[in-house]
Amino acid sequence: MRRATAPSPGRATIRAVTHSSGGPASPTPAPGAAPQLKRALGLGAAIVIGLSSMIGAGVFSAFGPAAQAAGPALLVGLALAFVVAGANATSTAQLAAQYPASGGTYVYGRERLGAWWGFTAGWGFVAGKSASAAAMALTFAAYAAPEAWLKPVALAALVALIALNSVGVTRTAAAARILVALVLAGLATVLVTAWMLEGASAPTGAQSFAAGLGEALGTPQGWYGVLQSAGLLFFAFAGYARIATLGEEVREPARTIPRAIITTLLAVAALYLVVAITLLVRLGAVGTAASTAPLADAVAEAPWAMVVVQVTAALAALGALLAGIAGVTRTALAMAREGDLPRPLAAVHPRFAVPHVATWALGAVVAVMIVVGDVREVIGFSSAGVLTYYFVANLAASTQTGEHRRYPRWWQFVGMGLCAVLVVTLPWQSVLGALAVYAVGFAGRMLVVRRRAARG
Repeated sequence: MRRATAPSPGRATIRAVTHSSGGPASPTPAPGAAPQLKRALGLGAAIVIGLSSMIGAGVFSAFGPAAQAAGPALLVGLALAFVVAGANATSTAQLAAQYPASGGTYVYGRERLGAWWGFTAGWGFVAGKSASAAAMALTFAAYAAPEAWLKPVALAALVALIALNSVGVTRTAAAARILVALVLAGLATVLVTAWMLEGASAPTGAQSFAAGLGEALGTPQGWYGVLQSAGLLFFAFAGYARIATLGEEVREPARTIPRAIITTLLAVAALYLVVAITLLVRLGAVGTAASTAPLADAVAEAPWAMVVVQVTAALAALGALLAGIAGVTRTALAMAREGDLPRPLAAVHPRFAVPHVATWALGAVVAVMIVVGDVREVIGFSSAGVLTYYFVANLAASTQTGEHRRYPRWWQFVGMGLCAVLVVTLPWQSVLGALAVYAVGFAGRMLVVRRRAARG
């Protein structure tokens, strides 16, 4: 399925860091060449960045809508979300081992399938995650500041994290490590408190899973609700892509990136399972579905614990924003190398070895989103974009052969099918929003391609 394309500066860079057994510590530029990214992240740092991306504010809010969609089948929806995430994660890990370059699925799609496939993945990721970054900044501010200070605090958080991302990926990883430690400590405190409080008992996790499975098998509406629930919960898993987008900054990428992706996914899946069972035991399926802040309601009898929930949610949103900035800017860097975004965005700082132009450009775009409105209500298109991104990843992985194949090809077709099914179950407004965003991107790229062709 691979299409032959003419070499470009970006493609040369990708080949310089592509290898089958780990490769060099970093690309070695020729004397006088432009600065390059540096391989500075080990396994621990890569895992921390993945955890920071995945354990975001969604864990505090996604379970309510998911329970509303699935009812007693909440755990079935969580299990299905994990299956989808597992297929996507293994495909991403397999591709990242062969193509340890910045850009994630944008690079994989372009290398394995062709330029338009890569653009489809990259454009959806950059557009959707830019809106998500604005949403995370506003979510942090909603927990950390009064209503009147919402946007100023969101902008201040954005500027601080943009500046932090601009002074080196190791500092980003260090900050993520602190945030992840605080968030995990806060979640552990809340979950232990929820189990220690007295209250009416709901069915156990196993009973809820069995009852939900029976409901899902019994009616088409039950299955539809489970699929919607899985779609909502899947996006809480999707942060492992951040590890792959930092492919040029990870040491021994062929070994480190796959291990980091799988380890992060399993750890977060275990955490989400504990959260789901805790909510079902404390609130039941009906109570969880009716709540806008399920974890806070689960410890409502202990006011101090509700404060812990608020602080932890704010820190989680901050961590997701920090890792999101790193992921989007590396994808923008890869797209700029190939001319799919303005080429100045490919600049790398000579001292800090980060895509500093792309980082500050992203900050400007996200700041405008924050000022213009509350994007938390209008970023549904990012859901469809993420699923499209992973559809391309699975399709690209299905074309790999020989020593680069780590997982069965049928597993990647399972991932493609489930991504397509979950897109269909999204609200129609989200699908239309995604189509509009892609139409703008495709139209712009088509004009650029035609202008280049006209110039010879």
